[in-house]
Amino acid sequence: MTSTIIANLRNYYASAQQEQNNCSSYCTLKWRRGQLLVQPIGQNKQPYLATLDTHESLVECLKHSSTHLVRIDTRLGEAKLRLWANACEEAQKPLFLTIPNTHSLSKQNLVLAKWLKFALNWIVAFIFLLAASPILLGLMAIIRMYSSESLFLREWYVGERGRLFRAIKFRTAFTENTNAPSSKVIAHWMRKSGLDNLPLLFNVLRGEMNLTGRRNWKLEDTLKLSTTEQKQLNQIPGIAALWQIETDTETNILHLDSQTM
Repeated sequence: MTSTIIANLRNYYASAQQEQNNCSSYCTLKWRRGQLLVQPIGQNKQPYLATLDTHESLVECLKHSSTHLVRIDTRLGEAKLRLWANACEEAQKPLFLTIPNTHSLSKQNLVLAKWLKFALNWIVAFIFLLAASPILLGLMAIIRMYSSESLFLREWYVGERGRLFRAIKFRTAFTENTNAPSSKVIAHWMRKSGLDNLPLLFNVLRGEMNLTGRRNWKLEDTLKLSTTEQKQLNQIPGIAALWQIETDTETNILHLDSQTM
């Protein structure tokens, strides 16, 4: 399979080469069957491209590119991964981490099992949402009483085949302006009970998570995984695994502030 070094993302920003005298590029771009591969600098170097350094210019670049999806190497580091993740989100280009592949089932059986599991998870999650809707509305009202910030926290997590997605949870960390003792108690109670994870059911409806599955890794945590451990990122993460990990962590924390006991 051949690949081509992209010097200007289809001639969109060739003018950036004029700025290469005092700057250097941090990555190599390759084009492969409609995919843009973002890799660390190797033997094949390319001119400095200023449009890769800022969010706004990278978004415009991606919007004008015929790229269907982007794959990025985790060796580029958290800062660059977040830069590309935010830009791809705004440009509506799916972003995947480059991870090792696994082959456990035939393609036909894998697709059938995937759709059956998705249908089952979607139905159960929808029923849970209907049943939990009074609790969701109540929590939203309580959070709004203590903070004017966004009700939800949207963090980057790694889904199936390394695809990045925004996990939706209730915000339980407030600024100092809303740091009243009662708000601390409520936030602690929500984290300990796992109720801050209820909005993750929307991620299940979107097909980004399952009710049960492998551990749900944050973007920054995947940088610490070994090559063998990264293979689990080919599977869909589960709410139950994240719920268990977070509630166990919260239980084992020693709170020195008497207001959060």
